[in-house]
Amino acid sequence: MADVTSCTDPARTRPASKNEARPCAKSDRKWVLTAAILASALGFIEGSVVTLAVPAIRQGLGASFAEIQWIMNGYLLMLGAFILPAGGLGDRFGQRDVILVGIVVFIATSVWCGLAQSPEELIAARVVKGAGAALMVPGSLALIAKNFPKEERGAAIGLWSGASAVTTALGPVLGGAILQGAGEEGWRMIFFLNVPLGALAVLVLLKVPRDEGRPERKIDLPGGVLAALMLGSLAYALTVLGEEGGRVMAAVGFLGFAAALAALLAAEHRSPSPMMPLGLFASKSFSGANLLTLLLYLALGGVLFFAPMTLIEMHGLSEGAAGLLFVPFSLVIAAASRLTGGWADKVGFRLPLTLGPVVAAIGFALVGFFIMRGAFYVGVLPSMAFLGLGMGIAVPPLGAAVMASVPDDRVGVASGINNGVSRVSQLLAVAALGLLASLAFRASLPEGAGAADFGEGREVLPAEAFASAMGAGFTAITAAAVLLSLLAAATAFLTQDGRPPANTAT
Repeated sequence: MADVTSCTDPARTRPASKNEARPCAKSDRKWVLTAAILASALGFIEGSVVTLAVPAIRQGLGASFAEIQWIMNGYLLMLGAFILPAGGLGDRFGQRDVILVGIVVFIATSVWCGLAQSPEELIAARVVKGAGAALMVPGSLALIAKNFPKEERGAAIGLWSGASAVTTALGPVLGGAILQGAGEEGWRMIFFLNVPLGALAVLVLLKVPRDEGRPERKIDLPGGVLAALMLGSLAYALTVLGEEGGRVMAAVGFLGFAAALAALLAAEHRSPSPMMPLGLFASKSFSGANLLTLLLYLALGGVLFFAPMTLIEMHGLSEGAAGLLFVPFSLVIAAASRLTGGWADKVGFRLPLTLGPVVAAIGFALVGFFIMRGAFYVGVLPSMAFLGLGMGIAVPPLGAAVMASVPDDRVGVASGINNGVSRVSQLLAVAALGLLASLAFRASLPEGAGAADFGEGREVLPAEAFASAMGAGFTAITAAAVLLSLLAAATAFLTQDGRPPANTAT
């Protein structure tokens, strides 16, 4: 899935002190920026390109729908659970070295993914890969913050953002072309694609001066483990709930989720250095911004994950063409974000954070409408651009709203929590909206067709019945996305300030 997580200034992760790292030599900054761009590109490309490969993986490994969900969610689970403690590792041991370890793990597990011989093996590889991504992703911006002086940091982050938009847009195009041209085993090449890019990132990163860590920095690894157990239990419950006879195991999963959630809240309350300080949620605007993030990215994650699958399976669209799906979306987000970035400074957060999700809701409805009709070039692609406009209106002020809702010395952890929420929402999108799609898919099958999950049974069902069931499943997803986006808009209207932001937290 395309990554549109907002970018915030990691230099504000903690108050400046006499021990604050000094910028590196000017001659080294080009290596810092290049390394940060390459590290981010690995993560951005991974999400959207693997989404395109789902039908090919399904066929190549004989994977069930539940296994496909875990191939995606194993990665998202570890990334979402450990992205906050991983940021602490970068502070403690130095950003460069932690990113380097993350990239090496990412490369090794990419090879493992490409060589996997079963769905279970691919799931295991993706779980470890998510842990590597958690070490790699949050450190890229922090690396820029540590090595660029304040007066150059904005321009560097701007270049990083622009390059990220380009890689997010072009990655799926390249991936789709590989999938289409490499035949049945093309999905393996998708994972091997990370190897040369990762190797280049390692070589560039080795030219970046090592930054000193802070040994006194505490790391909340127990919080990360409990978060992984909590999210894993919830994802498991949602995944098995739709299976025949799965209610008992789903109940076990929900009980595990409740127990892990209670343990996490207790641990965070007692921890001297929690990864998620609970006191931040006393701010209505902070809690509202994170609820908005959860709802909006839940909607987005579901549509971006299931749209390529629907186009390929229902309409027979090639992977190369499906790769174009993300191009107008990513480019319009990048353009709109630049135009709307300072809007909230003039009108407050309420208007853009209400308007953006409303525009996105219309975009979701249009995407669903045109996918049902198979109008890809004249309907779906323009609708994706319109959806990108809605996200482009919402994303910049969302990050700013999170930072404005907490004291200055809590900005870093607050933006980290919001980043984590956006990752978790993608995991829930695959699990929860996947359940919804499967229920709608089954309900539309003819009598006697037997139980099947979303996208299964193409070989045995009549073509018309299969297409009708696929359409019903994706319509359910887009309807849910519209509702979630409107709830996000309502959340913004009720929790965000309609006045221009002040310099103090609300």
